[in-house]
Amino acid sequence: MKLARRIFLGLTAAAAVLPTMSPIAMAENYPAQPVRVIVPFGSSGATDIVARLIAQWLSDRLGRQFIVENRPGAGSNLGTAAVIRSAPDGYTLLLVGPPAAINATLYEKLSFNFLRDIAPIAGIVRFPNVMVVHPSVPVTTVAELIAYAKANPGKINFASTGLGSTPHVNGELFKMMAGINIVHVPYRSAAAAMTDLLSGQMQLYLGTAATTVGYIKAGTLRALGVTALARSQTLPDVPTVAESVPGFEASAAYGLGAPIDTPDEIVAMLNKEVNVALANAGMQARFAELGGIVLPGSAADYRNLIAAETEKWAKVVKFAGVRVD
Repeated sequence: MKLARRIFLGLTAAAAVLPTMSPIAMAENYPAQPVRVIVPFGSSGATDIVARLIAQWLSDRLGRQFIVENRPGAGSNLGTAAVIRSAPDGYTLLLVGPPAAINATLYEKLSFNFLRDIAPIAGIVRFPNVMVVHPSVPVTTVAELIAYAKANPGKINFASTGLGSTPHVNGELFKMMAGINIVHVPYRSAAAAMTDLLSGQMQLYLGTAATTVGYIKAGTLRALGVTALARSQTLPDVPTVAESVPGFEASAAYGLGAPIDTPDEIVAMLNKEVNVALANAGMQARFAELGGIVLPGSAADYRNLIAAETEKWAKVVKFAGVRVD
């Protein structure tokens, strides 16, 4: 009996030590198996390209496959919730996009709190949008658009890819800061929005450079401004919206996250590798082709960015008066 009791006490003591040792041991061997990168969006567009570029880089650098898995649905909430429910061991990561900040206020009921339940790892890239109008709109600058909208309240329709989408909240931010009355018209996809914009049924759109630049160069759409604080290398002659509306900035930031309680050592390792990727000239050029600007920094920097974006878009969503059940 005494021997059995000693064995029991020894096992209990060992079990008590394991939780403090386990994360370090995991980090030293990480990655020991393939890693899933959950993309809570469909398998097309810039988001998917970002995920696959960074996953390939991490696969090559760390010697294990980082496998991209698309899980769209509920405005990115399904994929995000799946990652939150995963074990915090570094083997399930999340490609974080703008909905992480927007949905916190947009959705009436969420099963999670993003800032509480996800550990930010690193920013990857930021995509400014381009404000474009159909050529039938008699304006050539943002200032002229504002003046025209004030003279014709409710007559400018701006398209988006759905409630709470980046084009939607970008348009609402512009509406709020410029003090104008323009009407939001949601579409199911960027392609559908562009079709009606090109036909003249829609007058205004704030879309990615990848979506709009071909039409701008062809003259079928007119670019008024880019939504970053600095001019775009893709469209260097197009001014920023902020040059007419001081302080206006609206872009789609993407990065990596993991379930909360993922070992700090694993987060630090992945942050380091992502930042090495973002310092690579080839990777920078690839993102620039998509109209993106790399977003290097620490995990804390990325967390601060998400927190700031969450606060910013909360004000815009409340101003717009939109909620999703």
